[in-house]
Amino acid sequence: MSTVPRTENSVPAPPKTFTGKAKLVGPGFVTAATGVGTGDLIAALVAGAAFGMTLGWAILLGSLFKFYFTEGMGRWQLATGQSILEGWHSLGKWATGYFGVYSIIWGFSYGAAAMSTSAIMMVTMFPIMPLWAWAVIHGLAGLALVMLGHYQLFEKVMTLMVGLMFITVVGSAVILLPDIGNIVSGFVPRTGGSSLLLVLGLLGGVGGTITMASYGYWIREKNWEGKSWIPMMRMDSATGYIITAIFTLSLLVVGAEFLFGTGIEINGEEGLVSLSNLYSDEFGSFARWLFLIGAWSAAFSSLLGVWNGVPYLFADFVRMVRKKGTDSDRKVSKKDFAYRAYLLWLTFPPMLLLFFGQPVLLVILYGALGALFMPFLAISLMLLLNSKRVDREFQNGWITNTVLTACVVVFVYLGAVELMKLL
Repeated sequence: MSTVPRTENSVPAPPKTFTGKAKLVGPGFVTAATGVGTGDLIAALVAGAAFGMTLGWAILLGSLFKFYFTEGMGRWQLATGQSILEGWHSLGKWATGYFGVYSIIWGFSYGAAAMSTSAIMMVTMFPIMPLWAWAVIHGLAGLALVMLGHYQLFEKVMTLMVGLMFITVVGSAVILLPDIGNIVSGFVPRTGGSSLLLVLGLLGGVGGTITMASYGYWIREKNWEGKSWIPMMRMDSATGYIITAIFTLSLLVVGAEFLFGTGIEINGEEGLVSLSNLYSDEFGSFARWLFLIGAWSAAFSSLLGVWNGVPYLFADFVRMVRKKGTDSDRKVSKKDFAYRAYLLWLTFPPMLLLFFGQPVLLVILYGALGALFMPFLAISLMLLLNSKRVDREFQNGWITNTVLTACVVVFVYLGAVELMKLL
């Protein structure tokens, strides 16, 4: 792990050269590994199977959207010294309250989904235990790594997972010997007969939601503090979303080259298992293992990222609510009771859902609050980064404001569709 040079007053000094910055890239890898889950893989496969490479541009644009979200949160923190939770709190108690309610419901539902998704891939490769047992093992493994390990170990594990995903997911696409002309043609914006909802879903589905807000805590773990670190942060977050785009485009290639025109449908995580069996029939067992390992890496790295990152957000939320004396200026850490409590909340209560399924009310609340999160994030970043809370040179430019406005339009539409499904 590269060490950060320090100035005389112990303030970390950012690297000036491209090579120096490249050596410190880390939270971007964590963001990529956390954000690309099996849901993104399935969405890309479905789009490729139905419309070939036509929607490649939507994946690129979705990655760009998420970069502006992450860069905005990182810029806010480095320019003001405040976390994004503190920024939301400055907008009013409604913003902090919304996050608090959403995080509780989201954690309970996501915990079960993350454990079971990782288990589906593992039980396919090693059918020596039932699904629920593999799910529990994955949850406990995430808990142990976060509780017992330091950030540097966590980042190394996540970087390793990114490397594993790159070899397996991109390798699965390369095996198919795709037509480069078809890939390039997919970067021209058009729908090709696909539904607007599918296009918008790809735009909104690339690279995570609430987990993006953890980025500020990961760069803080790296001792990146102060305005001078903004260029380094931009390079780091850009690296994460370049990797995200490559991963997702690779799955679009798989869908386009292997499934397009066959009539075969990919439905849920079980569909990934079926696809791996088709790979085995076509290319042999090695290709099947390659694909399954990539899918498992996507699932388990997302679990690890959430187990490590989202408890920071909850601990910061608790700190904001309490606001007792000097405690209000303290930085949250893994030693906080609230951090550990939320980590346990992610791990143990959701195990009940592995046996009983999700209650209808939980599904409705989870869907409703989740549909509002991305518009809330985009609007809050525009409010914060166009205000006097930030020095003028670090406020949003017209390009950033244009992108965030487009994000609001896209995610409000998606949110409205999601809410209508629940009614």
